[in-house]
Amino acid sequence: MSLNQSDILDVVIVGGGLVGGLTALLLAQGGVQATVLDAAPILDTDKTKSVANPRVLALSQATIHLLKTVNVWDKLARQQPYTGMQVWNKNGYGEINFGHESSKTPAVENALGTMVEPSLLNLAIQEKMLEQLQDYRTQVKVTRVEQGVGVWIIHLADGTQLKTKLVIGADGANSFVREQAFIDIDILDYKQAGISCAIKTTQPHQHVARQIFLETGPLAFLPMASLNPEQEGYWQSIVWTLPDDYADEYVALSDAEFTQLLTRESHHMLGEVVEATPRAKFPLKARAAQQYVRNGLALIGDAAHVIHPLAGQGVNIGCLDAAILCDVLLHDKKRGVWAHEQTLQCYEHRRKGQNDAMMHSMSLIGWMETSQLFPVVWTRNFGLKQVEQHTALKDAFLSQANGLQILKDTRYAV
Repeated sequence: MSLNQSDILDVVIVGGGLVGGLTALLLAQGGVQATVLDAAPILDTDKTKSVANPRVLALSQATIHLLKTVNVWDKLARQQPYTGMQVWNKNGYGEINFGHESSKTPAVENALGTMVEPSLLNLAIQEKMLEQLQDYRTQVKVTRVEQGVGVWIIHLADGTQLKTKLVIGADGANSFVREQAFIDIDILDYKQAGISCAIKTTQPHQHVARQIFLETGPLAFLPMASLNPEQEGYWQSIVWTLPDDYADEYVALSDAEFTQLLTRESHHMLGEVVEATPRAKFPLKARAAQQYVRNGLALIGDAAHVIHPLAGQGVNIGCLDAAILCDVLLHDKKRGVWAHEQTLQCYEHRRKGQNDAMMHSMSLIGWMETSQLFPVVWTRNFGLKQVEQHTALKDAFLSQANGLQILKDTRYAV
């Protein structure tokens, strides 16, 4: 039996994580109710808040602003603002310092950004979706996505079929929506893996994010909030980029061996590493969808792009995708149209070039920072010195990193 026009949904978002959830909440704020299909279950509030996640996401001021816009920010159980960033090369002669150290936890408005555990962010987003959305479905498996006449048809594992004018794929790096829409991706395999865990050091982080470039790849110490108030300021989440074989070797070390290695390789930058949580390892591959849109379909976040974690910008550019897509869609709605082909093309035009440039920049910086070729080493050191010595260059870097400029001409401008 065919569905009549009233059975056709305006928009279905596949993926209920940070980027998909933010998109749904921004649309709801603009008067458009999305159906959200989330593969994850309802999270256990008490358990999620009481267990520290060893990973953190570095949220830019633009992402923080967007989370405040949809009233998610105040639901976060904990977060750790950072006021400074320090970047240097083990075998180089220059370093870059942004911001400053702070012995007291600053207000997030006065910080460069903040570190948040992904589990807490997902919980806050989910709680808000349960409050604001009329059709938010959890533990949903999508088995097929096909294009019909003027609609997309989404088949679910329980036999349900949904018809919609617009599908938004926010279902991650291995996006099923992208695959079903026959959108190809370009993949750059770095032949590297990231190791992540939480560590405790003998010296406090002073609200500074630190990154040292070693011959094997960058090692980042990222301030994180502690469950124990007495240990506040001494815990960090690390992301250590390594060749695949090194990563396998380091993950297999005992805790004592690993903390000793980490102390040595970090040049004692925060004294001794005295404790470490179990390590997780993940492969590093850059991915770029060749298209972000088809007629009646759009990709956002990791479904559209995955970049090197070098600058911690992956989650932030995904949130900017959500903001730009919602801005153009709600502009359409005011004109009495919805998800027009030209509107979706406008979203792709405004985001794809910037995201591709970010991806290639991170790949280039990663190569330059680990290369031992003399011309590359000289250029790298000269560049670090120039940026450190010129306030205007540092301000330009910070402006790019905070993301607020991209929101400037949208309804979400600060």
